[in-house]
Amino acid sequence: MEYYGFTLLLATFTLYFIIKFLTKHNKIHKLPPGPKPWPIVGNIPEMLANKPAFRWIHKLMRDMNTDILCIRLGNVHVVSVSCPSIACEFLKKQDANFASRPLCVSAELVSSGYLTAVLVPSGEQWKKMKRIISKELISPARLQWLHDMRIQEADNLVRYVYSQCSNNNKDGVVNVRVVAQQYCGNVIRRMLFNKRCFGEGGKDGGPGLEEEEHVKAIFTLLKYLYAFCVSDYIPCLRWLDLEGHEKKLKEALGVLGKFHDPIIEERIQQWKDGGRKEKEDLLDVLIMLKDANNNQVLSSQEIKAEIRELMMATVDNPSNAVEWAIAEMLNQPELLKNVTKELDSVVGKERLVQESDLCKLNYLKACTREAFRLHPVEPFIPPHACMADTVVSNYFIPRGSHILLSRKGLGRNPKVWDHEPNKFEPERHLNNGPEGSSSDDIVSSLTDPDLRFLSFSVGRRGCPGGMLGTSMTLMLLARLLHCFTWSVPPNVSTIDLIESENDLSLAMPLVATVKPRLPTKVLQKIAF
Repeated sequence: MEYYGFTLLLATFTLYFIIKFLTKHNKIHKLPPGPKPWPIVGNIPEMLANKPAFRWIHKLMRDMNTDILCIRLGNVHVVSVSCPSIACEFLKKQDANFASRPLCVSAELVSSGYLTAVLVPSGEQWKKMKRIISKELISPARLQWLHDMRIQEADNLVRYVYSQCSNNNKDGVVNVRVVAQQYCGNVIRRMLFNKRCFGEGGKDGGPGLEEEEHVKAIFTLLKYLYAFCVSDYIPCLRWLDLEGHEKKLKEALGVLGKFHDPIIEERIQQWKDGGRKEKEDLLDVLIMLKDANNNQVLSSQEIKAEIRELMMATVDNPSNAVEWAIAEMLNQPELLKNVTKELDSVVGKERLVQESDLCKLNYLKACTREAFRLHPVEPFIPPHACMADTVVSNYFIPRGSHILLSRKGLGRNPKVWDHEPNKFEPERHLNNGPEGSSSDDIVSSLTDPDLRFLSFSVGRRGCPGGMLGTSMTLMLLARLLHCFTWSVPPNVSTIDLIESENDLSLAMPLVATVKPRLPTKVLQKIAF
């Protein structure tokens, strides 16, 4: 027994010194500041004792008064950044060195073994899928091709909310989170599959049980994707699934497969049999991609994985921003008046707001920018992986480090936003943000070139769907505020703007009272 104990002790110290050797950094430049790590496990004990991990990281940054922090999880250095100038060094100045993604359990499962565009480490697969996404799926020309589908769903959105004002719901109380999330789900389902419902849908025009299950599964995947998981830093523990992440991910993937796979497989067969002649949606585009030798570019597994990724990339950011924006404006009614005044000036009350109007709605865009700044959908953007030892902001960043740009830290950094950074104030963007933008640069209206906040990421790993995400977010908010009057529910004085403990969404879904705002003849043109 003494022999085995000595052997184990020797092995432990040997592993410790190997890690110390491998992580030995430049003597001139130090690692960014951070808590002292334990041997072997690093700061994993603190991470597990201070859940959720993102709040622990942000607290460390506040307590240490630093805009860049380094913690070690296992032998992986995890660097968090909340300073725009440092963020620009990572995503602009040294973008090529940080254009990869870390390997982790969640990304591997969701991407079916790294077959997609967003979650894949740097390499040929990533280049192929990125090219397909940018040129074939969400290019300006392709989005214009799918314009009518998006308008169909914008009309369906109005129908559904209008139905809540009927005699069956005299108070017109609406769950804004359900409305926003289902609208986003409907838009991407329509664009991918040319259908909004997997079943019959709700009788009031809202989601059916199938759509509710589908959206819930998507948000489950988003919840655990890149979540801090011990087995990502100590891979030998993966088989234990200590936090249960892998089980929950597989269950949610099963739900999406149940709805997606029959449609995809049937469509592939239709093209093979010659039963389908024309492309109607993005699934057709993916299936019919051919190389120079007229061979299929994508396998069925790649198609399934990429469709799953597109679903996930579309539903969360717009719905979260709009829910928070309306919640904030309900507590500041003068902001609602400003938005509706602009809508009436640009659009009027005799028709519904359209995508072509969005470029002229500067105050609406300012409200949306402020929602992205103050209430990002996730604490961090998807992590970047460092591909070679480097120095950033005079700190040594070792190869293999995971870089986390803090959406919340950037958006609320008091050194950048010196005027009440925690207050929802759209006017700050009218002074500093792009104004009078044309339809050609509509994406820039919701982004910040200096990375003072992050709506859609930039650089080689930047979000290729910025144009789609921008139009969906603005259209959702514009239709809701143009067509309806919103107020706090009966017996409620103000909306409680408390974040959920485990994420950045509202702790309680936003429920508000809604009444038709446009003339009945306008709304009834699209009524059931």
